[in-house]
Amino acid sequence: MTHLPQLRIPATYLRGGTSKGVFFKLSDLPAAAQVPGPARDALLMRVIGSPDPYAKHTDGMGGATSSTSKCVIISAPSVPEHDVDYLYGQVAIETAFVDWSGNCGNLSTAVGPFAISNGMIDPARIPHNGLCTVRIWQANIGKTILAHVPIVEGQVQEDGDFDLDGVTFPAAEIQLEFLDPSDDGEGGTMFPTGNLVDTLDVPGVGSFQATMITAGIPTIFLNAADLGYTGTELQPAINEDKAALARFEAIRAHGAVRMGLIETIEQAATRQHTPKVAFVAPAQDYVSSSGKQIAAGEIDLHARALSMGKLHHAMMGTAAVAIGTAAAIPGTLVNLAAGGGERESVSFGHPSGTLRVGAQAALVDGQWTVTKAIMSRSARVLMDGAVRVPATTL
Repeated sequence: MTHLPQLRIPATYLRGGTSKGVFFKLSDLPAAAQVPGPARDALLMRVIGSPDPYAKHTDGMGGATSSTSKCVIISAPSVPEHDVDYLYGQVAIETAFVDWSGNCGNLSTAVGPFAISNGMIDPARIPHNGLCTVRIWQANIGKTILAHVPIVEGQVQEDGDFDLDGVTFPAAEIQLEFLDPSDDGEGGTMFPTGNLVDTLDVPGVGSFQATMITAGIPTIFLNAADLGYTGTELQPAINEDKAALARFEAIRAHGAVRMGLIETIEQAATRQHTPKVAFVAPAQDYVSSSGKQIAAGEIDLHARALSMGKLHHAMMGTAAVAIGTAAAIPGTLVNLAAGGGERESVSFGHPSGTLRVGAQAALVDGQWTVTKAIMSRSARVLMDGAVRVPATTL
């Protein structure tokens, strides 16, 4: 049997926020993978090393977690007054599936640096020293993100003293602005049910108060106490409890139907990336996963979120947008956990530490709207060159 040489595809391995993924320029992909479809999905799964029944990603670039099993495709802008299109694929670990239903807020941080370093931004707009604002069209959800990338002597600055809980080493700060982040495509409004708080009935599990919001990413917020939690839980408390994970997945599936994202419970298996499930609690002292002591006075509330069926080690950037938005709207479960009232920013505790996010929300003609959400992250190139995949992949 004749074996063909592996395909060599230019790529960059980047950390963005508390995630990392493999970035491609659309034009560098094999022709069959330059358009959506089975060939593109097969290529990205093989790059990551999925599906992997061992859940280790030994034969791929993935890290066998939801935050490290990601691919990004960057291309010329399809929308006027933008610099690039950003398409994100969440690659499942143990199953043959790529979810294109949402954005990754953390990897959004790395899009600007990638675009600048790969010659996709007009050189006239890149200062010798200062900030370069990259106008990103998030193609999965049809939204605009502004990334303010620091530049030193004409090059993207990666080193710095900005600490981000969930990331071991400091780096340069990149501020992101998520413009009009509410998802008015599928749900029609920021609150698809029309309510700030609903009772979500989950047969065989229970009935829960829930705030279901489509801002940043569709998210179902629950009260930690209603689930029997304190809100200070770290990953082992959830991820090592199979019954708890099954309960969260049932809640997620029924919430997705209630939000109008899917029509039947069974469809949840084909939409693993969205919606997210999160639980919140009032601020209290806790110890983060790194052993850091965090006092209740340092935060406004606790928030924990699940991604791809597991409790996230920190917080997804898009879920942080949802947290910030919901916190700004009096009466949501997130707002009440933070103490209620009006606010334009919130600091919350997550398993790895704390995060601050701002949001500007307003009630217009009886409907809540959010103009933008703001947060700071960091990004760094880990490796660049090319990835290799067997020629039989396509």
